[in-house]
Amino acid sequence: MRIIRADVVLTGRSGEVIQDGEVALDGATIVSVGPRGSAGDAAEALELPGHTVLPGLIDAHVHLGFDATVDPVTRRSAESDHHLLLRMAENARKLVSAGVTTARDLGGRGFLDLALRDAIEEGLTVGPHILAATRPITITGGHCWYMGGEADDEPAIRRVARENLRAGADCLKVMASGGQMTPGAPPSWVRQYGTEQIRAVVEEAATRGKGVAAHAHAHAAIRSAVEAGAATIEHCSFFTASGHRYDAELADLVAASGTYVCPTVHGVVWRLRDKFGSEMLDAWLDGVVAMRAAGVRLVAGTDSGFAAVDVANDTDAYVAGLEVFEQAGFGNAEIVEMATARAADACGVGAVTGTLEAGKRADLIAVRGDPLERIADLRNLTLVLVSGRAVTQTGVDTVTSSVG
Repeated sequence: MRIIRADVVLTGRSGEVIQDGEVALDGATIVSVGPRGSAGDAAEALELPGHTVLPGLIDAHVHLGFDATVDPVTRRSAESDHHLLLRMAENARKLVSAGVTTARDLGGRGFLDLALRDAIEEGLTVGPHILAATRPITITGGHCWYMGGEADDEPAIRRVARENLRAGADCLKVMASGGQMTPGAPPSWVRQYGTEQIRAVVEEAATRGKGVAAHAHAHAAIRSAVEAGAATIEHCSFFTASGHRYDAELADLVAASGTYVCPTVHGVVWRLRDKFGSEMLDAWLDGVVAMRAAGVRLVAGTDSGFAAVDVANDTDAYVAGLEVFEQAGFGNAEIVEMATARAADACGVGAVTGTLEAGKRADLIAVRGDPLERIADLRNLTLVLVSGRAVTQTGVDTVTSSVG
């Protein structure tokens, strides 16, 4: 058994703080969490004064298979699958080095996300646990059509969903609306699928105990995603042809349904605000704040790797995205919960990760300082454990005996 002790231990649930606490581990599993001394003695102990230990961060929306070299017209990389897989592995390494121990990859080509997921779990490379959606289901020529998931009617939708699940998908992704980055596809404010078509995806996922993430910018797409029973709505930006138009009644519907929303708040928001002007970005962020006030269950996710957020160069985008929530008036305890426990529940893995609890996977990080006082302290990583394996361990001078 190994013990990690720190000035503060955050379980991941809002309000659960253990001063002068410790986490006991047995291999890849958490044995106990409590105040100093509660776990008894251990052969290995790591003392971290001045630190906070908390669950590993969860990015509920990434695209590890995207990079800055994609063609500006097709938005598809010209590199081979072999080269792209290597790039994805490097992206995964950089993501876990930022403290992300679980990432939901919501769209890639050629089932490469599955190959990377399995390689990480086998210990062949370093990265977060990956929840892979494989090919997004979209209409012919629709948003992200080039990833291989085109389907126009219910039989075709079910066929693509089953193929993804047969390949080993952890969840399914459906493009309920158009997007902003696929030339020739319907724009983001246009619905691509109706309720019954999205429900077909949900039904297919349910046969394997999986959930569905619905990409939805348009009002009608958001409503259909809720009515169809999607587990999460991605973006949920209330776009119209004339810009962002928050719909309080629709937000109330989302809140009442219990559907999680990943608004994909990332660290380049202010950069985009400077580039495109404040009106659209401020209206969008006001909508995120309004959803919170309406009781919508929001989770952290960056959309990293896609469009403006290059995971290879913007690994800081995760914590910077949390700082956007902070600047928008969210409390730090709530932000930590959105990035850990709540994100795990949204992604369907709350039973195994997202909180520090006995019996759960030993996914945790240690940072200098206290994120409840300064979210920016999440950048001060000293230790990152993925299933008990130390993938980052820097600046530790007070090790009673080594961990990892």
